[in-house]
Amino acid sequence: MNRIDQLFQAKKERVLNVYFTAGYPQLHDTVTIIEALEKSGADLIEIGIPYSDPIADGPTIQESNGVALANGMSLKVLFSQLNDIRAKVKVPIVLMGYVNPIVQYGMEAFCAKCEEVGVDGVILPDLPMFEYTSYYKPMFEKHGLYNVFLITPQTSEARIREIDDNSNGFIYMVSSASTTGAKTSISIGQSDYFARIKSMNLKNPTLIGFGISNAETFDKACENANGAIIGSAFIKAISEEGDLEKNIEGFVKSVID
Repeated sequence: MNRIDQLFQAKKERVLNVYFTAGYPQLHDTVTIIEALEKSGADLIEIGIPYSDPIADGPTIQESNGVALANGMSLKVLFSQLNDIRAKVKVPIVLMGYVNPIVQYGMEAFCAKCEEVGVDGVILPDLPMFEYTSYYKPMFEKHGLYNVFLITPQTSEARIREIDDNSNGFIYMVSSASTTGAKTSISIGQSDYFARIKSMNLKNPTLIGFGISNAETFDKACENANGAIIGSAFIKAISEEGDLEKNIEGFVKSVID
């Protein structure tokens, strides 16, 4: 069974997914961050594949992408860093990125490598569903790799149902029509959107992302979803001076305790 399914079978609420950019702050921090996140209480870890034009991301994550690329991070380097990760951590791991670098790497080779190192799922915001179902879905299924789709407040009910039918693991609920890190609070309109999706009784669990930054917003998101995703606020936390592992522990504890 995929580790994402195992997670949601064991934990139905307050699931914390933490995002960080591979190769940031330093090229070889990836494994240290993963281990520290699991130790601190993160339920799911989302690793960003650096890209030169991360269109869905705000300034904080964009900047981390630029630093990571300058540090020398690539898909090949990331996979080498993850080679022994399953001997060290048990939580589900998801890669988040954009289609271009993966197509250049080779989609079949990418899926096979994910299976080899123990990656459980992928989030590709710019991969159209038609392209996925027409060309890539058999590759994902062959290698036990889940493809996570995103929905927004503007996504129609029919489209949400279609996404639910074609999703595995969970659905990524984008909290607003903005980039990551753009907001630090949840509006009434967003709360209504969260409640509307909850009332649809989708077959897949839901995690809310974009604008989730602290205990208050995490708690609010968890009222109408199985959990939430924190990215930009975590990137800021690991950018601070001091011991990296202590910064990670302090941040995670501030959200969930």
